[in-house]
Amino acid sequence: MSTDDAHDPKFGEYGGQYVPEALMPAIEELTDAYQRYVLENEDGFMDEFRERLADFGGRPTPLQYADQLSARYDTDVYLKREDLLHGGAHKLNNALGQVLLAKYMGKERIIAETGAGQHGTATAMAAAHLDMPCEIYMGETDIARQRPNVFRMRINGSEVNPVTVGRGTLKEAISETMRDWATTVENTHYVIGSIVGPHPFPKMVRDFQAVISEEAREQAIEKTGGLPDSVLACAGGGSNTMGTFAHFVDDTDVDLYAVEAGGSSLQVDEEEGVAPNSATLSTGDEGVLHGARTKLLQDSDGQIMESHSVSAGLDYAGVGPELAHLVDEDRVIPVNVDDDIALEAFHRLSQDEGIIPALETAHAFGYLEEHHDEVGDTVVVNVSGRGDKDLETVIEETSKRDLDIAPDMSIFDSVGRSPTSQSSGDEPRDSVGGGGL
Repeated sequence: MSTDDAHDPKFGEYGGQYVPEALMPAIEELTDAYQRYVLENEDGFMDEFRERLADFGGRPTPLQYADQLSARYDTDVYLKREDLLHGGAHKLNNALGQVLLAKYMGKERIIAETGAGQHGTATAMAAAHLDMPCEIYMGETDIARQRPNVFRMRINGSEVNPVTVGRGTLKEAISETMRDWATTVENTHYVIGSIVGPHPFPKMVRDFQAVISEEAREQAIEKTGGLPDSVLACAGGGSNTMGTFAHFVDDTDVDLYAVEAGGSSLQVDEEEGVAPNSATLSTGDEGVLHGARTKLLQDSDGQIMESHSVSAGLDYAGVGPELAHLVDEDRVIPVNVDDDIALEAFHRLSQDEGIIPALETAHAFGYLEEHHDEVGDTVVVNVSGRGDKDLETVIEETSKRDLDIAPDMSIFDSVGRSPTSQSSGDEPRDSVGGGGL
């Protein structure tokens, strides 16, 4: 990658630095650090990053042949197992990179936002690993539906600050974290969780996550003798998506599918200001959110609409500017599946392959189930995270639906307990994972 990339804030019409003047010194400092340490490997930064990813994170993650799914679809299906990374999701790639970068920059405090809790968990782990104090902002709605990951953040020594404004989800958490950063820029680094925000965050996060596609491309060639026909990844903000796509973008014979959350409907209720989905690439319009021009779910007056997904990590009204650009360039194919299909895929991957995926990840497998005859003879799907964190949600949402593939849940009615409750104190069990934010 050219070092000039550090100072180019745009992806075609998207990207930029739409931030308050008070943040510009921090943005400029970070841009300089991104070029020196990440792109130019000054002081051996990238060498240390990769060593820590291997020793602390457990990289490389395997590319596994999915026997049952391959037979079911008459297609060679390979799984990039990011769920096996330390922490149970791809999020550690970026969190470890940014916390390490903060130390090289001389920062003394880490802040981050989280939606599904996996980015918060990964940042808390990285901060503990590198001996940095850390605070996480998380919407109160997401705290309620992702309690196990909140517990993990606290166990790792991080403070968790509930965000009570708006719907109390990811959009509000990002806004609150940016407000904190605006008043503490001299000693604080904001570890943003996806390829969103002002430049250089979208490029920097992509570069830390690109290890996914770097490995997957080499592993696919080693295992199959060539490149896959298609690569699938779920898409919320887009960090796992661009990480999975980055080293395939120039391979124009490889189709890249970004699978968004279709929620309950693709129809928008402008009067209520609600989009019952998070399919920004498919249905969004151009606008500015969190410091960058990108595609957004917004009404005719340009007001950001409330998004929805059964998956907390995909419940976001925006998307990374690079993904928006690649869709405009017809390099990435935006698709979506609804909540029901994602839930069915959650159960299918669990039963067919013995892998319990995050609900975010399940969206990619839902698309594979519905459209396997369109993706070619060989497909790579990123298992962006494991689904322990989503068990309560899956039990609740499955009970509302008549899903043929779902197991019988009546045992929980007879004992009056969920499988993730503790015998005393109702503290959540150890749980992680996910493909979203």
